[in-house]
Amino acid sequence: MKIAAVVLAALFLNLTFPSPALAGGSPEKEARFAQKVQTEIAKLGTGPNARVDLKLRDKTKLKGYISEVGAESFVVIDDKTGSATTITYPQVKQVRGNNLATGWKIAIGIGIFIAVALILAPHIAQ
Repeated sequence: MKIAAVVLAALFLNLTFPSPALAGGSPEKEARFAQKVQTEIAKLGTGPNARVDLKLRDKTKLKGYISEVGAESFVVIDDKTGSATTITYPQVKQVRGNNLATGWKIAIGIGIFIAVALILAPHIAQ
């Protein structure tokens, strides 16, 4: 039971502290990175809950939400200006994102973990 609790806690921590994805220098690495960006953007979905923080290769920073996802590009609505920016996947240098629905799932999971820990605590202490 202790092992399961530790593994569960590690999984939740991994989800709550995502690491930034950085592109390499070779064309092959850049192509793989662009594919990874496309996959992650698709996972986030679209709409105001699909939050993203981007750094582009030209040093531009964008913060907002994803409004559209396509095969070659995606559209981000800027938080400050409300303007739409179309970005191709190879333009992205670093991406961080979360979907607020994912945050709720994590919070629920942590709540379950705490409840299980409280229930098992008296049995483990003996």
